[in-house]
Amino acid sequence: MSIEKIPFGPTYEEMLHPGKIDPGIREKALRAAKKDEMDPINLFNITWKDETGSVRKIVLPKELTGVDANIVVMLGTYFPSGSHKVGPAYATLIEGCVDGEIIPGEHTILGPSTGNFGIGVAYICRLMGYKAVVIMPDNMSKERYDRIRKYGAELDLTPGTESDVILTLQRTHELKKNPRNKPLAQFELMPNYRFHRHVTGKSAIEAVQGIGNGRITCFTSAPGSAGTIAAGDQIKSVFPEAKVVALEPYECPTLATGGKGQHRIEGIGDKMCTLIHNVLTTDFVTLIRDEDCVRGLKLLHDGSQVLIKAGVRKEIAESLRNLFGVSSVCNIQGAIKMAKYLRLGPDDNVVTIATDGMDRYNSVLDDLSKRTLEMEEFVLERWHRDIFIDADEEYIYDFRKSEAKERLYRQKEKDWLPFGYSKEYLETMKKMDFWEKEYTKYREYDKKIAQMR
Repeated sequence: MSIEKIPFGPTYEEMLHPGKIDPGIREKALRAAKKDEMDPINLFNITWKDETGSVRKIVLPKELTGVDANIVVMLGTYFPSGSHKVGPAYATLIEGCVDGEIIPGEHTILGPSTGNFGIGVAYICRLMGYKAVVIMPDNMSKERYDRIRKYGAELDLTPGTESDVILTLQRTHELKKNPRNKPLAQFELMPNYRFHRHVTGKSAIEAVQGIGNGRITCFTSAPGSAGTIAAGDQIKSVFPEAKVVALEPYECPTLATGGKGQHRIEGIGDKMCTLIHNVLTTDFVTLIRDEDCVRGLKLLHDGSQVLIKAGVRKEIAESLRNLFGVSSVCNIQGAIKMAKYLRLGPDDNVVTIATDGMDRYNSVLDDLSKRTLEMEEFVLERWHRDIFIDADEEYIYDFRKSEAKERLYRQKEKDWLPFGYSKEYLETMKKMDFWEKEYTKYREYDKKIAQMR
């Protein structure tokens, strides 16, 4: 199917409920997902749902997690391009298209990113016929760069330092002075928020149906752009008692304490409070050690026998090998820590996200193996115990009080006033009305997308 026949893809509502897509298009899209990754009809596979309409997820075995609560992990690896970040990339591009701000053949798309969003931008631009330049730090995994090049985008690498993401933003703002360059600025543009609140948030609510008490007690997400954590706004609208928890690397506690530092959990801990982060609904900030995330990934990928020995069913232990990346393990660890901290029981559900899968982390595990002299079974057993079963409740910061929120607002001002945003605009973000108004714009965009087909 040629790109001329599909100049536009799904609406927000169709990404949430793919069953609402024209059956002929949906059928072709499902076939293309198995046969041809580069077929533009794959735009209609941007959804958390499988071919039956069920949310792709796994409830982690308690023999792995060591907690009574149900840890429900939504699986992003099944999205086109291998990560759910393709969703906000598409949403940001399609909104620019229907608004007439982005024109095929005229504009080059800029994708500032630390990884998966940049891959998503490269992929979406390949499907929709745009030239793309992905701007990212030069210390990310080799697999990220290879995939971006595979999709035909150019790379513009900035130095990987303690301010690496700020440098990518500065580079993006420099390049967008050329009117032919249009940035899909995930850290500051609201389509990212709209996609995750509507599509991810409502999918999370569906994901717990029939599990425990059918409610969400806690949602954990490690912010990069802070798009995914917007799902928490939708979760709270249905389950007001739910706690929303932002996870950060222990080595880079920007939200928790204002600190910065290098870490190895790619795609999160981007050393800022992003513009689209609704801090009103963030209840806790929890720190996770990067080494634990890498070791945890090693256990899940290579430690099936260790998990089986611990009581995990063989088919489940083996199914875990390729479902997660480093940041996914961070999210899972955060879910376990919060289940312990909140004293949750077997009826309670903690939902989190696996942004991507193992396919872009082989070089990370290779590096771990080089640094670890022994990788015997007893080492993996110890990591299972230390990282999952005996996860502690340290470094959990309560951000429900107004003074804690105010510190995040000050961080946001520090990060975004230099990029031309006014203090008055940032002040409007202190009221939930701002976020509700931004969210409901998805209805207007759905009409525009449908009309442009």
